[in-house]
Amino acid sequence: MHSFRTVLLLPSAGGDMKVELVQRAANALFDVPDTVHEEIITLIASVAEEPKIQVTELAAAFGEWCWLVYTLHGDVIEVLDVGCAR
Repeated sequence: MHSFRTVLLLPSAGGDMKVELVQRAANALFDVPDTVHEEIITLIASVAEEPKIQVTELAAAFGEWCWLVYTLHGDVIEVLDVGCAR
């Protein structure tokens, strides 16, 4: 069984940051209304913009209505889950 991922490349202060969304997170991201979709993308971009962030295990970012769970592997952000309260 293959694990499909959606890959994004976002600019950041330390250079481009690769973002990989596991299939479950990608499905959730593209299955929400545009207004919350935009908030999730903003959360991902804000994580990518912080060049000195150090995450050894799981981390989370929270917006007004949405959240994401992620981890870092070198210059790759792996988004494991996303969700919204709307």
